Amino acid sequence: MNRIGNFINGKNSLSKSNKFDNVFDPSTGEIKSEVNLSNYDDLENCIKSSKKSQKEWSDITPLKRSRILQKYKLILEENIDELAKLVSSEHGKTIEDAKGSVTRGIEVVEFASGIPHLIKGEFSQNVGTDIDSWSVRQPIGICAGITPFNFPAMVPMWMYPIAIACGNSFILKPSEKDPSCPIKLAELFSEAGLPDGVFNVINGNKDIVNHLLSHDDISSISFVGSTNVAKYIYEQGGKYHKRVQALGGAKNHLVVMPDADLDQAVDGIIGAGYGSAGERCMAVSAVVAVGDISNELIKKITDKAEKIKIGPWTDNNSEMGPLISADHKKKVINYIDTGIKEGANLILDGRDIKLQGYESGFFVGPTLFDNVNKDMTIYKEEIFGPVLSILRVPSYDNAVELINDHEYGNGTSIYTSSGDIARHFTTNIKIGMVGINVPIPVPMAFHTFGGWKNSLFGSSGMHGIEGMNFYSKQKTVTSRWPSTIKRGSEFKIPTN
Repeated sequence: MNRIGNFINGKNSLSKSNKFDNVFDPSTGEIKSEVNLSNYDDLENCIKSSKKSQKEWSDITPLKRSRILQKYKLILEENIDELAKLVSSEHGKTIEDAKGSVTRGIEVVEFASGIPHLIKGEFSQNVGTDIDSWSVRQPIGICAGITPFNFPAMVPMWMYPIAIACGNSFILKPSEKDPSCPIKLAELFSEAGLPDGVFNVINGNKDIVNHLLSHDDISSISFVGSTNVAKYIYEQGGKYHKRVQALGGAKNHLVVMPDADLDQAVDGIIGAGYGSAGERCMAVSAVVAVGDISNELIKKITDKAEKIKIGPWTDNNSEMGPLISADHKKKVINYIDTGIKEGANLILDGRDIKLQGYESGFFVGPTLFDNVNKDMTIYKEEIFGPVLSILRVPSYDNAVELINDHEYGNGTSIYTSSGDIARHFTTNIKIGMVGINVPIPVPMAFHTFGGWKNSLFGSSGMHGIEGMNFYSKQKTVTSRWPSTIKRGSEFKIPTN
């Protein structure tokens, strides 16, 4: 049995805890390896390594840090097939989907390579008589990241490349459900020339998370996951005086206006609703059909969803794979059962799908509900599976009200041919990331990823300039050099 441990101080190692969790192949339901669950001693060794390396790393010039990141980008690109395979084999998503997610992570490494320019401060001459003032950005210390199962490459890379570029060290606690890719990411960073201890990966459960939250040497916590846990991370991190960015759950709406290009909208809905089996924080889970477009829209969605090819990640023709675990499959099926009980009209039922040779896999087929309303559980809560809900509303104003009233504010999209509607939507919708005729409006690395309301706790989103600011602190210097002019003591605040 393959055993996956930690990556600490440039080396792979197993914990002495002798505690392990199973890692499954979601397509077959079989155990493929075991992940070592670390204890407090492992974390102390990890922090000791991070603390020692951080001081030395921060003394390295930003330009030299950038060159290591540039080399790392090239090595990641050379190994993208292996990284995608590691993602798919433990998560279940298709190889092409996995490869796309790794690529989006690599784009953050590319952004972080510009750190000599990004971290530049500001300078003002003569803010007072013969007085200059300038600002610099400096590292914050040891940063930690806690990441989810659905993107074991991309989400960690939203965090650690920028943190490390800013001169910090970084400890990653990935999901124990698919831990192999994060370990490989760390190994490749070492290959690029990153000093030992700057990037450590520790596997574990909630105990390790709580130790990270309370440890005095940890300066910041970055998190992506469910809203309940994000809120807990935010509250506990604040309690222990840490910087926190905590991204929570989502209920992403896609509005289809009567003037929309219907085929384009349906293509977007199918990919965004059922891609990666709906296990994306930016997945579309609620389609808002405006006016008399509903019947035709639903027919087109149904026809296309029925043709989705479901299969294991090893099948290059697969368009949708399994869910991550048996427990999650049970949870998604319970949501479908609840939707039926609460009166939604089930058009496509994915509960009983069976694939020959993969009967024990964690598959749920494309599921489609019509006539869903705002009081139903399947609308209010994040399902995180291939379950799409159709809500019919009479007008555009009703659609905006529906979205703005929801507790989540992660992402939303609208399909329309009207510039007026698009402009009003982007201005007035209370959501952090907005798409116009784009189904999944995930920002590029040089913009910031982050939602509103219960989708984000803390004031900072991830990557982009907000990410750089989160992982650095500003220092402002006011300076006057000695002069032959004697002015005497001043007892008031200096002004111009």
